[in-house]
Amino acid sequence: MADTLILHEDPRSGNCFKIRLTAALLGLPLAVRGYDIMKGETRTPEFLAQVNANGRIPVLQIGEGPAARFLPESNAACWYLAHGSALIPQERFAQADMLRWMFFEQYNHEPNVATLRFWLRFVGEGNLSAEQRAQIMAKRMAGCAALELMDKHLAQHAFFCGAAPTLADIALFAYTHVAEEGGFGLGDYKAVQAWIARVETLPGFVPMD
Repeated sequence: MADTLILHEDPRSGNCFKIRLTAALLGLPLAVRGYDIMKGETRTPEFLAQVNANGRIPVLQIGEGPAARFLPESNAACWYLAHGSALIPQERFAQADMLRWMFFEQYNHEPNVATLRFWLRFVGEGNLSAEQRAQIMAKRMAGCAALELMDKHLAQHAFFCGAAPTLADIALFAYTHVAEEGGFGLGDYKAVQAWIARVETLPGFVPMD
């Protein structure tokens, strides 16, 4: 991959970590440009005009100068990096199965597990709006349901799509391994804990900042 790769990120974000972990496991050099989302640094006119009009990170920048391309959305960026590698299965059903776990992560897992982590660790419960506080119980229940489903699956599989890691594992690892920061007890999910340990021993693994 000849193009310069630059990750626009906040290192506290699990979505940003997915991309860094993918690059590390593949041995791809990845430069980073940091932003503090708590200070609104992704909402400046410059960021909106030059990096992502949606005002969000992560964004994977491919190339530099006038020819640079910008790819928002963490799972799309991971797919770009992993194209042609063993992190994306070649068999048709296995590839679709990987995608369904990545969709599960974005629709069932991240909105609950990651949101509570952000609210409780970085915003602080006392600073939440009344509407946010009213959502805590529902998000905790939905997050626990997602972790339970993962635990049942991982009790029968080493990784989400079989015996080898794929992008599905990277996508789900990012916020699962720090779920306790959102008040989720990982001790209740033994298969998930064992899977976390397996991911952490993969060659090239890097920890979240």
